Amino acid sequence: MGPLFRRSLRFIGLLSFAALLVPSAAEAQEQPRFLIDETVEFDFTPLVLGELEVAQAPSDSQEPGTDNQPVTVTPGESASAEDASLAKAAQNPIASLISLPIQWNSTPNSQWAPNVLDPRAKHNQTQNVVNVQPVVPFKVSDGLTLVTRTIVPFISQPWARGTNIQAMGDINPSVFFVPTLKGNFTVGVGPTLIIPSATDSRLASGRWSAGPTGVLVYSKGKVVAGGLINNVWSFAGGGKNDVNKMLIQPFLNYNLPKGWYLTSSPIITANWMNEDNKGWMVPIGAGVGRVFKLGTQPINTSLSAYYNLVKPEIAGETLAGDWTFRLQAQFLFPTGG
Repeated sequence: MGPLFRRSLRFIGLLSFAALLVPSAAEAQEQPRFLIDETVEFDFTPLVLGELEVAQAPSDSQEPGTDNQPVTVTPGESASAEDASLAKAAQNPIASLISLPIQWNSTPNSQWAPNVLDPRAKHNQTQNVVNVQPVVPFKVSDGLTLVTRTIVPFISQPWARGTNIQAMGDINPSVFFVPTLKGNFTVGVGPTLIIPSATDSRLASGRWSAGPTGVLVYSKGKVVAGGLINNVWSFAGGGKNDVNKMLIQPFLNYNLPKGWYLTSSPIITANWMNEDNKGWMVPIGAGVGRVFKLGTQPINTSLSAYYNLVKPEIAGETLAGDWTFRLQAQFLFPTGG
């Protein structure tokens, strides 16, 4: 798997780089200098925090990986059986399966700033976020697995004069302690951390933040459902604004024949520091995906669209566009049997 693994990594790098080069809107008219140089304390994180994506393939049996045993490939196993086994394991975001999801989120028709700061600002720019999300499990004992999930965002954020800031955002590692359970449920709980690693200070709070996180997954027959939740609070760092944010991500998936599936996995965020309860982002939507092989490399892909029903307000205006589109490729790496 060595050469194919290296080719996969090169493909991932090209995908991330290409998404960051999405052309911005045409240059706007020249603005007064103070509008450009002024320090802006906007919250750009609702689409930067990353998300939990699960995939599935058709099956009427109990899903493998529910008891969180390592996912293996058995020599001599038929291709269809192997694909089905890997696809079912990919349904569980905290299964004992090494994977590398690459996720692109695009929100067109966004506005870089409220009109009180820039009277010429319009909903004519696009925010792009590419999240690289390696997932690596470690067996602690026969009854416990530790699953690490790290989100590294690469951001193209609308800015003044029709330009975009292009930089890496804050890195978000999470650790889930997953007990071995029999049946249709999988549970994982642990800590999550926001590291102030952004390469451009305008895309970050400048604060270290941490809090609890948890995942609950129900998997039976053609249905995979569950949710993720976390809340982080700032505790250190040079940024002047405190952080108190929540993320909730319910997910519902339905299996179709030949590896196809329907999925809905909206990311709901709340910034508790916003006044008058106006820090919510609530999208609704769905998509379609499929698990297949590129050569010998198993890949789970999906495409979905979400309407931003509720959007956070800044200075009385909503800056995010009405729609967010999500494209994901998840590379799966089972162990040899």
